[in-house]
Amino acid sequence: MDENIEDKSEESRKNHISYYKSLSRVIQELKAEMNAESNSTIVSHLENRIDAMEKDKKRIREMFPDMTDGEIDDNSG
Repeated sequence: MDENIEDKSEESRKNHISYYKSLSRVIQELKAEMNAESNSTIVSHLENRIDAMEKDKKRIREMFPDMTDGEIDDNSG
């Protein structure tokens, strides 16, 4: 079985932090959309998308456990 070797270089770290920030922004947008939506099917779909993004954020946190909140704060860049 092939095992993926994760790139933990400084460049990869920067790219993952940028991606993490974009996921955070999209999640906030989806939550706002959910609050405005009344169709339960659409709300369920949005919840599933948010769950998937949260799992990706968790994966990034596990990949780079030394990331600080300041690095991933949406207001930091």
